[in-house]
Amino acid sequence: MIGTVNVIGAGLAGCEAAWILAQNGINVKLYEMKPEKYTPAHKYSGFAELVCSNSLKAARLGSAAGLLKYEMELLGSLTVPCAKENSVEAGGALAVDREKFSDAVTEKIKSHPLIEIIAEEVTALPEGRTIIATGPLTSGAMADTIKELCGEGLSFYDAAAPIVTYESLDKDKVFFASRYDRGEADYVNCPMDKEEYLAFYQELISAEKVQLKDFETHPFSVYEGCMPIEELARRGVDTMRFGPMKPVGIDDPKTGRRPYAVVQLRRENHEGTLFNLVGFQTNLKFGEQKRVFSMIPGLENAEFMRFGVMHRNTFINSPQLLNADFSMRTRPEISFAGQMTGVEGYMESAASGLIAGIAAARKIKGLEPLVLPMDTMTGALSAYISDPFNSGKFQPMGANMGILPDIGVRIKDKKAKYEAYAERAVNSLKAELEKIGYEDHC
Repeated sequence: MIGTVNVIGAGLAGCEAAWILAQNGINVKLYEMKPEKYTPAHKYSGFAELVCSNSLKAARLGSAAGLLKYEMELLGSLTVPCAKENSVEAGGALAVDREKFSDAVTEKIKSHPLIEIIAEEVTALPEGRTIIATGPLTSGAMADTIKELCGEGLSFYDAAAPIVTYESLDKDKVFFASRYDRGEADYVNCPMDKEEYLAFYQELISAEKVQLKDFETHPFSVYEGCMPIEELARRGVDTMRFGPMKPVGIDDPKTGRRPYAVVQLRRENHEGTLFNLVGFQTNLKFGEQKRVFSMIPGLENAEFMRFGVMHRNTFINSPQLLNADFSMRTRPEISFAGQMTGVEGYMESAASGLIAGIAAARKIKGLEPLVLPMDTMTGALSAYISDPFNSGKFQPMGANMGILPDIGVRIKDKKAKYEAYAERAVNSLKAELEKIGYEDHC
């Protein structure tokens, strides 16, 4: 055993950091306030709880999300293998049974002999090398500590979609299909004609919203990737038809034609008893959700097992504060990880914890640092959150091919181009790992 690192928070990022440190023989004190205390968004006692969608996005290597997960596995990820072992059918995406996924991660963390779980709320920084992975809903005194450490924070709002039971759907009105027939027909589709869509639109934009709490006051700023459906609708009558309700790539088997609009439901658990409304994050009152969403064909008698909720997320101005390995420039013994750093998405958050843990492990062991190549997804995300050029206009960023450097060869076909980006990234990362002798994780 070499050294000790404090990790605050047992979400995706904290678990990745704790795991990779312990795998390198480093003692870890993992602080987690659940089950003694919960944030407004968390309900489950297990670690690595997914509070929004249960999808970890695309699985194929030739996609930004798939590439990120592949790179994480090369680096020794804990969460990616756990996700694969607890996946549910979701077409070309990697979606998980969220409780089984959490249980799997929790069991791995708790059974590791070098990880000590300290079940308490942290209100001040502990002494020694520390990774802060407290998440975008950091509580009370710790949030104040971080503000003092980093200066004024930035905030945006995040929203979660409702979940309904499969047996309560009208099977005569819905059908299974995946867009463009990609993968298995795992999505339940609720087709709408023009009249149904316009009636739904009118009720949605006039429905009553939840009054925000004192800590969730204006300016109202919502990250585009989790835009509440009612806010999206207010941008224009056809906005939803070019977003989560786009009908392209889907034909209604009853008519043989493309619907005017379509609502897709994605499997929420392995058994297929629960489905969530894809893209329907919302801040409507629960009664209004029941009333308005029951207008969707097939959902007239839907049983809502969870209504959509909205909560505040906060992130630091990372380009001013952090290095590419997620350590602080002014206090390198302190690192941040997770959504608080401005990486947007489940796997992006997990990746940041993995990178922060690797960096800390290599410093403690006296090894040369792992410099992630810029043409890898992990490297590009790390560069984005640490680039001082972004500090004046910093906004959260998820994995996407647009942040990778140009491949230098003109490839017209988008799929082929992205596959070429992925091949280059994998080769670059493997070469870097081989160069520094990165075996058995670090």
